[in-house]
Amino acid sequence: MRVVATAGHVDHGKSTVVRLLTGMEPDRWAEERRRGLTIDLGFAWTTLPGGEEIAFVDVPGHQKFVPNMLSGVGPVPAVMFVVAADAGWMPQSAEHLAALDALRIEHGLLVITRSDLADPEPALTEAKRRLAESSLASIPHVVVSGATGEGFDSLRAALSTLALPPPDTSADVRLWVDRSFSVSGAGTVVTGTLTAGTLRVGDELLLHDSSVTVRGLQTLGCKQDLVPAVARVAVSLRGVERDSVSRGDALLTPGRWLMSSTVDVTVPPELPSQMMLHIGSSAVPVHVRPLGTLAARLSLSRPLPLRIGDRVLLRDPGRGSVLAGASVVDLDPPVLKRRGAARARASEIASSTPAGLQRKFVHRDRLRAMGLPYGDAEWQVDPSHWKALRGRLVSEVDNWPPLQPGMPVAAALQRLEVPAALIGQLVTEAGLVIVGGRIQRPGGVALPKRVETALAELSRDLRATPFVAPEAKRLTQLGLGTRELAAAVRAGRLVKVADGVFLLPGTVELARRVLARLDQPFTLSQARQALRTTRRVAVPLLEMLDRMGVTERLADSTRTCP
Repeated sequence: MRVVATAGHVDHGKSTVVRLLTGMEPDRWAEERRRGLTIDLGFAWTTLPGGEEIAFVDVPGHQKFVPNMLSGVGPVPAVMFVVAADAGWMPQSAEHLAALDALRIEHGLLVITRSDLADPEPALTEAKRRLAESSLASIPHVVVSGATGEGFDSLRAALSTLALPPPDTSADVRLWVDRSFSVSGAGTVVTGTLTAGTLRVGDELLLHDSSVTVRGLQTLGCKQDLVPAVARVAVSLRGVERDSVSRGDALLTPGRWLMSSTVDVTVPPELPSQMMLHIGSSAVPVHVRPLGTLAARLSLSRPLPLRIGDRVLLRDPGRGSVLAGASVVDLDPPVLKRRGAARARASEIASSTPAGLQRKFVHRDRLRAMGLPYGDAEWQVDPSHWKALRGRLVSEVDNWPPLQPGMPVAAALQRLEVPAALIGQLVTEAGLVIVGGRIQRPGGVALPKRVETALAELSRDLRATPFVAPEAKRLTQLGLGTRELAAAVRAGRLVKVADGVFLLPGTVELARRVLARLDQPFTLSQARQALRTTRRVAVPLLEMLDRMGVTERLADSTRTCP
């Protein structure tokens, strides 16, 4: 379906063109027909000669109704720009063109109407001159007369061949509501122009942070189970009160949009500080904070579902005129506190990298919600920041308090501000390991020099008498307290047999060889004598060997060692 806004003319000139094309009256209100003045949005549709359907959104032309006009042209991808031959280019023509140009609408058709009342050439020449300086510079034109019907076949043919970009029917839905009403048996119904995505009966959508269900769909007056973009669509909603939805609201694919109340934009310079932001059918007051010559920060009076690359229109509410178009470059901009931060931010915005990608870490779902390429990786990481983090992690681990079993993962997450899903990858790339929830070097935790010296002396004692564990007094003399001994065990330098009982690694194998030479089975006393140790060591050592399966305790408390 083709959806076209009709703009450019203040009175019934454009409405007459739509009416003759479609056989439908676009002016919905009696006052509009009585005054010959379009006040609100009008809607009509028809089938073109080639069989393609086309829908029209007829927008007001008078300056008093600029907000209504903008809510109509905002979501529409093309325009039929109407200029009357007998009136020529008018102030509202310039205003409509300014809005269309600010929104960068590039597709459309220039129609010179009422050609039976005046020579169309002057109006055509002036209109083409004006359009040449806008986004509509290359659109074709036709000349018609509503009174005689002249040119309408050419107009239908031109509309049939109107080149429009193909819609993305798989995109996330953002349907800007331009009308809402109640229908008996259907409940609350909203209408809008679906520019991307696909709607289906039964879909769950988001409205004001609440889930709503698509109860029914119509397009061009016909019920449908599925409506792909681009289309004019009426959506019957389940569980929605009529008063809870109005023009400017949006139906959204759940979980796919960010609601933004502060955005950075590229924009022409010297704007008023208080403006109205228009996007889709929505109009929101905003405060403008200039960041640089061509950048500004907009603070919205209420959050809107926006995406990076969205084109918005800014209007001075006092003057009522269109002043500028702006492009959204960041939906969650950084706070500006330091002196010169605004200028630095403007430089970032001017860079070729989208502002949403200037973050250190961005999750794939957030990239999608921003409207940016998101790829297959769960996280997108700034390469230079990632490289710096690897070095920082190694330094943090090496400087972690000695005698502790490495740096806790939770501490690393907090200090480095790394997403939890990425800590394993960072640890691996930094050449480290995670053991028991702590990050350390592969060889274990390095011991302080004083502990190494004490262990060297203790090792000499134990090599001479392997099963004579040092007494507490000896350990204290060497400066080996509870923390030092625990660190030595974690580092594999000692084996803890029991509280206060420490031996060298390899003692288990040595004990097995000694006990295997005894007559089997053997008693505790025989084992103690063979190992040349005391009961303080022999009892817990044999119990440890039992647990390890090196020895087996029999019913009579003797043991065997295969």
